[in-house]
Amino acid sequence: MSGSVNTGFVLDMQRKLYRWSYADADMVFADLFNLVCDRRTLDAAWQRLARNKGSQTPGTDGVTRSKVERRPGGATRFLEDIREELRRGIYRPEPVRQRLIPKPGKPGRYRPLGIPTLKDRLVQMALKLVLEPIFEADFAPTSYGFRRGRSTHDALARIQKLLHSTRHGPSPVSYVIEGDIKGCFDSIDHHVLMNCVRRRIGDRKVLRLVHAFLKAGIMIEGTVRHPVTGTPQGGIISPLLANVYLSAIDERYRRWTMASRERPQRAADRRFYDRGLGRPTFQVVRYADDFVILVSGSKEEAEAERDALAAFLKKELRMELAIEKTLITKVEDGFEFLGYQVRQTRARRTGRLVGNLFIPKRKLQHLRDKIKASTKRPSLIRPFTELIDDLNPVIMGWRNYYRYATRACHEFGGLDWWLGYRIARWLRKKHRKTPPRKLRQLYGPRGKSRWGDGTVRLRSFRTGGTSHYPDRGARIPNGWNADPDEKFMPGAANFWEAVNSLMTM
Repeated sequence: MSGSVNTGFVLDMQRKLYRWSYADADMVFADLFNLVCDRRTLDAAWQRLARNKGSQTPGTDGVTRSKVERRPGGATRFLEDIREELRRGIYRPEPVRQRLIPKPGKPGRYRPLGIPTLKDRLVQMALKLVLEPIFEADFAPTSYGFRRGRSTHDALARIQKLLHSTRHGPSPVSYVIEGDIKGCFDSIDHHVLMNCVRRRIGDRKVLRLVHAFLKAGIMIEGTVRHPVTGTPQGGIISPLLANVYLSAIDERYRRWTMASRERPQRAADRRFYDRGLGRPTFQVVRYADDFVILVSGSKEEAEAERDALAAFLKKELRMELAIEKTLITKVEDGFEFLGYQVRQTRARRTGRLVGNLFIPKRKLQHLRDKIKASTKRPSLIRPFTELIDDLNPVIMGWRNYYRYATRACHEFGGLDWWLGYRIARWLRKKHRKTPPRKLRQLYGPRGKSRWGDGTVRLRSFRTGGTSHYPDRGARIPNGWNADPDEKFMPGAANFWEAVNSLMTM
């Protein structure tokens, strides 16, 4: 069956599941296991895995995509065997292989990454294709992490908007609580998580499958350990399960932050009413386990809310808030969130208070340290083109992420000058007997292009300059919510009839 046909089936299935879920917040979905086991779902899951470089990374069984494709029957036989195991109820997840990866900007500190087997990744992907649209309809509009159509820049743009002055006056936000949960992904309680999943999923086979992935062992130095809590970072379904679990934080602030199915004005009216009575208000913006709470009130009220949040997390989610790292900051002093420094400043033209994004100094220094490490003496044995190929992705990735910062163009210009000096110095060390003028003729900038060798040229930080990322509001398209009010399946008397018609498409 062609990929386009499978993609069409899966997208149509997801749109219907999303719309049913959006229309009825209390609906419990059953008979989903057949959708997970459907050949078209498994085939679409395989196509997504095959496009990912991680498909060549083996799990504990040593199987990779290339090995599967070289087997007799190839991917088709591989998918059919998995489907048969699922339908017969004999499928069991294998232990995940754990690797420690360094935390960026934190020397000596590592993050555990679990690598499931290729078979388990495929089943997790199929499971995610079915479950994600159901839970997506419930997630709060101010939750941005690991959700379709949303990014870190959407979360930052929302915070900026909340710090801007309006026609009614300056922003009422005065303090920010920077949330920090100790070992969030490792502390997820399986019992609490499964109760959250059961609110929407009633299919016992699907529930057993989710539970089996939570209980899958972790291979550490040849020894298998069975976790009591946590969901492995690196599992395909882990971000979705973490969002389901952490949505309780969004629910806690539902009075002041809009829910998924209500108009934004209703939450704004509740905030206005509470501020009129002299009460503090709290608005949360969350990206997975990173979140900030914008406080309209005094510092004492912010401290009281921090303590109340710690008690809530311990009681409801069995997690611990790192009090020493959960800072309370004035918006004028600024705080770091998702790699940016967010600070309320006065606009140059109007003098009004606005929320601005800046590139943190430590991020700039970390980038310079990374480039220095790539251009130290041991790298002199490498061809210049190879060095350029290593540096260009770093330059482009950094430029694309930080181009929305205030005065980003100024910072980029400084980085370009510094990088040009660093490259010239590297070339002089590599070609000690070649005069600097000759080196500039061979490798130097030509017109608007920078240092390079032939057609391979070094990219520029400043190209493109500074951009503005707009706040897209609450209704961000996800591919499934084009028309949430349309009739879901005309002629289908109920959910089960609709599912049967979907399976026979």
